[in-house]
Amino acid sequence: MRKLKECLILVLVFALAVSSVACGHTNSLSSPSAVPTGTIATDLPENEKIKLKLWHIWVTDSDSNKRPFEKVLAEWNNANPNIQIEAEAAESEAYKVKIRTAIAVNEAPDIFFSWGAGFAKPFVNAGKVLALDDYLDEEILDKMVPGSLENFTYDGKIYALPTFMIAGIFFCNRELFDKYDVKIPDTFDELLEAVRIFKENNITPMAVGLKDGWPGIFYQNILAIRTAGIEKTIAALNKETTFYQPEFIESAQKLVELIEAGAFHSGSSQLTQYEAENHFIRGLVPMYYCGNWSAGSMERMSSPVRGKVVAKNFPYIEGAGGNKNGFLGGAIDNFMISSSTQYKEEAVTAMIEICQNLSRESYLAGAGLPAWKVDVDRSEISPLTAQISDLIKDSEGFVLAWDTFLTGSDAQTHIELVSDIYAGKLTPERFAIEMQKLNINP
Repeated sequence: MRKLKECLILVLVFALAVSSVACGHTNSLSSPSAVPTGTIATDLPENEKIKLKLWHIWVTDSDSNKRPFEKVLAEWNNANPNIQIEAEAAESEAYKVKIRTAIAVNEAPDIFFSWGAGFAKPFVNAGKVLALDDYLDEEILDKMVPGSLENFTYDGKIYALPTFMIAGIFFCNRELFDKYDVKIPDTFDELLEAVRIFKENNITPMAVGLKDGWPGIFYQNILAIRTAGIEKTIAALNKETTFYQPEFIESAQKLVELIEAGAFHSGSSQLTQYEAENHFIRGLVPMYYCGNWSAGSMERMSSPVRGKVVAKNFPYIEGAGGNKNGFLGGAIDNFMISSSTQYKEEAVTAMIEICQNLSRESYLAGAGLPAWKVDVDRSEISPLTAQISDLIKDSEGFVLAWDTFLTGSDAQTHIELVSDIYAGKLTPERFAIEMQKLNINP
């Protein structure tokens, strides 16, 4: 009963969380409780094989989703000797260029990783992605957490399946907080106080890898949820209201306050996300805001911070009009199928199995939150993942990271604008003005 209860609670929490976004816009696979990897019948001779090409972003062993994906892929290939999947990976920033180029020149693989919402919209508009509605029956649709397809649905049609959900998590090293007698912050003022004390003790307070661009926007994006709130943020991203409002100016101003307080390493612009995260994992930095997937690396047996990390939502701003319990994230990571694949039915079948099983394996590894209904006992997940699962039960909703919500060049422009804030080149007011230009320019 306890196992069933945990599963039902998890599904209900995710359903409520993701539906908030929808209102604003469109351990072993062989274990008894795992989703079985199926085989599919084909008319091929026994000695003839279909080879499906698949691209993804889980390249290095430091990526918490690399091992879960490789496990799922091996299970598929072992169970389906006539339909083999050949995988190829590239780091996420390089991958964005690679998949956009491949789509443009009609050289996309049969199955490919993507991000939904604004990132994939140009692919769909160009007719380069297979619509899945004719291949998905109610039994398959019912296996997904309600609302998890919202960011993959365009003009009423489904073009992708989710792998897992993500949530922005404020990771804190309890050992460092105890050592320097610092309170783990719940409010922004307490955060600034923690920054001050750590700085006085020659400890870099917070980690961020600005070289990769996107990690820097996480801080401003969550601050906008605190100042402007979920509904207003989604409305601005949808070009339904202006960014030139006091609340969005304040989100940038709060980021400036952190920067000027010395929250981040002076060389953050030269650090990748992996390098910045490694500073936290090595126990050198007490605070780190990133996706929940980082929990997998923190909980590895070799991790110096294993068992020392506290998962929190990002501190709220007292007196602000935004959402105290809103989260950055949602269901955005997915797999899509090229509309030009020769093997549509086989590719869809393979993708369903991979997405469904990866959702479970990623959750068990502490790398993702399930977008599919998984039956997992609490004892099967790490203590840190359990903390995160409990944390989002109080969620007021999710907003996607702005670089995935926005379409085309707007996403890169946003990253560059936030990077200019870190570099001291852009005032908070100018940031809001420049963001609003994205809403008025064609």
